[in-house]
Amino acid sequence: MATLGDIGVAAGINLLSAFVFLLAFAILRLQPFNDRVYFPKWYLKGLRSSPSRSGTFVKKFVNLDFRSYLRFLNWMPEALKMPELELIDHAGLDSAVYLRIYLIGLKIFVPITFLAWAVLVPVNYTNKTLELQLKNVTSSDIDKLSISNVPDGSDRFWTHIVMAYAFTFWTCYVLLKEYEKVANMRLQFLVSEKRRPDQFTVLVRNVPPDSDESVSETVEHFFLVNHPDTYLTHQLVKKRKSKQNWLDYYQLKYSRNNAKRPIMKTGFLGLWGKKVDAIDHHITEIKKLSDEIAEERERVLKDPKSIMPAAFVSFKSRWGAAVCAQTQQSRNPTLWLTDWAPEPRDVYWQNLSIPYVSIAVRRLIMAVAFFFLTFFFIIPIASVQALATIEGLEKAAPFLKALIEIPFIKSVIQGFLPGIVLKLFLIFLPTILMIMSKFEGFTSISSLERRSATRYYLFNLVNVFLGSVIAGSALDQLNTFLKQSANEIPKTIGVAVPMRATFFITYIMVDGWAGIAAEILMLKPLIIYHLKNTFLVKTEKDREEAMNPGSLSFNVGEPRIQLYFLLGMVYATVTPVLLPFIVVFFGLAYVVFRHQIINVYNQEYESAAAFWPDVHGRIIIALLVSHVALIGLLSTKHLAQAAPLLITLAVLTIWFYRFCKARYEPAFVRYPLQEAVMKDTLERARDSNFNLKPYLQNAYIHPVFKEEDDDEEEEVVKLENESVLVPTKRQSRRNTPVPSKMSGASSQSLPEAVPEHSVP
Repeated sequence: MATLGDIGVAAGINLLSAFVFLLAFAILRLQPFNDRVYFPKWYLKGLRSSPSRSGTFVKKFVNLDFRSYLRFLNWMPEALKMPELELIDHAGLDSAVYLRIYLIGLKIFVPITFLAWAVLVPVNYTNKTLELQLKNVTSSDIDKLSISNVPDGSDRFWTHIVMAYAFTFWTCYVLLKEYEKVANMRLQFLVSEKRRPDQFTVLVRNVPPDSDESVSETVEHFFLVNHPDTYLTHQLVKKRKSKQNWLDYYQLKYSRNNAKRPIMKTGFLGLWGKKVDAIDHHITEIKKLSDEIAEERERVLKDPKSIMPAAFVSFKSRWGAAVCAQTQQSRNPTLWLTDWAPEPRDVYWQNLSIPYVSIAVRRLIMAVAFFFLTFFFIIPIASVQALATIEGLEKAAPFLKALIEIPFIKSVIQGFLPGIVLKLFLIFLPTILMIMSKFEGFTSISSLERRSATRYYLFNLVNVFLGSVIAGSALDQLNTFLKQSANEIPKTIGVAVPMRATFFITYIMVDGWAGIAAEILMLKPLIIYHLKNTFLVKTEKDREEAMNPGSLSFNVGEPRIQLYFLLGMVYATVTPVLLPFIVVFFGLAYVVFRHQIINVYNQEYESAAAFWPDVHGRIIIALLVSHVALIGLLSTKHLAQAAPLLITLAVLTIWFYRFCKARYEPAFVRYPLQEAVMKDTLERARDSNFNLKPYLQNAYIHPVFKEEDDDEEEEVVKLENESVLVPTKRQSRRNTPVPSKMSGASSQSLPEAVPEHSVP
C-alpha cells in the first residue's frame, strides 16, 4: 500500500510534470511562428494578424525579447480578466456555462475541504484502530486519516453523519443557486440574442406519405391549414449519399487558387508527365470540377430517393414557432413530430431520414450493446489494474523485484502506473460512444454529445469508480478473506473500501493535474499545424484550415469533470485527505479552460446551455452514491441505528432534485410564449420593415447546396404574406379535417385547374 511518503513523491512528480508543461506552454506561446496555434480564435474573428518582426531572420521565428519571458505566467491573470458577459458575447453561452461547472466544483469543495480537515481528519487520526485491531489487513498512513481508523460502534461516527448532512445541504444550496443563475442566463441569452433562424424554425419529422402529393406539397398543405396565421416557408431536407465525400473535396479544391505561375507535371505526384502551366492547369481543372458538381447536384435534386420525410418549417414569429414546436400536431402522436430546430450549424443531417419506429428499435439495440460494453469492460480493467500494482508486477515479472523495490521507482510506479493504465483503456471509449449515439438517430450535434456524455458518465461510474473500488479492494484483501471467518468478512470490506482512496489520489494527479497542464500545451495541434504549414499550405484559406482550433468536446470533458464530483462527494466523509487534490484540479482546470475558450476553441454550435440539467442531475447522483456508500460502511461498523438518518438524507436529496427539475428544467426544454411575444413585439417596433422570408428561406440548406445560386428558389416552397387558397392535389380529405382559415373555403379537394398559389 502507498504511504504518505509515496503519495508525497507522486504528488511532487506530478506537480513537476504540470509545471514543466505550463512552462513549455508559456515559452512556446511567445514565439511568433506559434501564434496561430495558441491564439487561433482571434485570427478567425479577424482581430489578430501574424506578428511582424523586423530585423534578423531569426526574429521572425524566435522571440528575442527576454523581458517577455520574465512574465511567462501572465496568461493566468489575463485569462481571468474577461467579465462573464463579455465572455458570453465572445465565446457563447455554452462555453461560459461550461466554465461554471469548474467554478461550482470550487464553490462546493473549498468549504467542504476546510470543514473536513478541521473536523473529520482529527476525529479519524486520533484513533489506533488499524494498528491494534486489524493487523492482518494491509493499511497505509492515508488510511489512518480515514474513517477506517475509527473503532466499531464509536460515538465518533455521529460526527461523520453530521458532516454528511452539512456537506449535502451545502452542495444542494450551491446547486440551487447555480441552477437558478444558469436558467436566468439562458432566458436572458435567448431574449437579448440577435435574430437567429432556429428561433423561427421547427423541425418536422415523420411526415406521412401521400400518394397524391409530394413531400413538399404535403408539408406546405398541412401547415397552411393548421398554422395559417404563422406559417411562412419550409425547406425540404436534401440528402446526398455516395458522392458526399468527393463533393466536399471538390468544393475545397475549388476554393484554392495560386498566385504564382509555376510549371508542373501532370503525372503522379508531379513526378512525371507533361509539363504545363500550373495556373492554367488548375483553372481548367476547377472548371471541370465545377461542371461535375453542378451535374451531381442536379441529379440529386431530381432523385425522389433523396427527399426525406422531414422538413424545417419556418414561421413569421417566435410565438408561432413556439406553439408548433411545443404542441401535438395530429391525432396520431407518431406523425408530424415537431421539435425546436437546432441552429443550422448544429444539425446532424445524416439522421434526419430515420423513421420513428426505426429510432425506437435502434435505441433498444444500443441500450443492450452499452450494457454489455459497460459490464464486460470491467474484466480487462480489473485484470490489468491488478498487474499495475507492486505486488502484481512482482508476480508477473519476478526478475524485476529488485528494481521495483527501490523506493523512488516504487513511488513512481504507485503514483503513475495505475492511472496511466486506466487512461489508456479509456482512449477510444468516447469515439465508440459517439458512434453509438449517431446510430440512435439524434438530429443535432449537441444532442449527440449530450447522449454520449451520459453514457460516458455511466461507464465511469461503473468501471472507473465501482470497478476500481470493488475489484481493487476485494482483490487486494482476497487472501485475508480466505483466512478469516465468515462473520469477519463484512468488517474487512468496510475497512477496505476507503483504502482505495490512494488509487484515486494518484488518478487525480495523473489525469487531473498533469492532464490539464498537457491540455494547454496543445502539443498535438502544434505539431500538426507546423507539418501542414510546411507541406500543404498554399493560401490563407489553407492556413486557416491548418490552424483549426477545434471546440470543447462536451461528450468527453463533462463526464470527466463529473468523475471528480463523484470522488469528492464519496470520499469527503470517508477519506478527507483526497479533497485538496480535487480542489487543485478544479482551480487549475478553471484557469486553463478559461484561457482555451478565450483564445483557442471555436465552438461549432450554440445550444444555449441545454446541457445544464444533465450536469445538475449527475452531481445529485454523486450525492446519492456517497449516501449509499456511507450507509454500507457504517453498517459494518456496528452503527445500524445511523441507517435511518442516512436514508432520510438520501430521500431529501431526491426531493431536492425533483423540486429543481420541476422549477428550473422547463427553461431548458421549452420557450415561454410570453418571452416569445415580448421578443417579437420589440423586434417589430425596432425593425418593422425587415423581410423575414429571405432571411429564413436558405438558412437550413444541406451543406452540399450551400453554394447554390440565390435564384434557385424552386427548391424552397414560399408563401406570400397575403391571404391565399390552400391548394391540394388529393382526391380525398384524409389529411385535411378542418377548413382553411386563410381562404375561408372548406377543406374539400380543389379542382385540378386551381393554380398552386391562387390569390383571391
